[in-house]
Amino acid sequence: MLNQLETKIFVGKMDELPERLGKTVRIGTTEIAVFKLSNGGVRAVENRCPHKGGVLSEGMVSGEFVFCPMHDWKICLDDGKVQEPDHGCVKTFQTAIEGDDVYLIY
Repeated sequence: MLNQLETKIFVGKMDELPERLGKTVRIGTTEIAVFKLSNGGVRAVENRCPHKGGVLSEGMVSGEFVFCPMHDWKICLDDGKVQEPDHGCVKTFQTAIEGDDVYLIY
């Protein structure tokens, strides 16, 4: 259930999202990378690596992780944490799937 400050934003149809690849969604000045995982789940994170600003939607996805295309930093799509030995974090966003429709909760 959405609280009064949250908005549900349509991302696309589930069957239109590329598996294990990212889609960039822009909300105002915020860029969000949305990923369809091989297990059918959908995750969304800030579209910028905390290291050098790499575009995460262009990264490779393996399991629950995306690898930054610039320097291969491994970032967990569940909590946004960069994996050791690197450090940092990106903001995560809630997603919702209703039928075949995918939404960001923003």
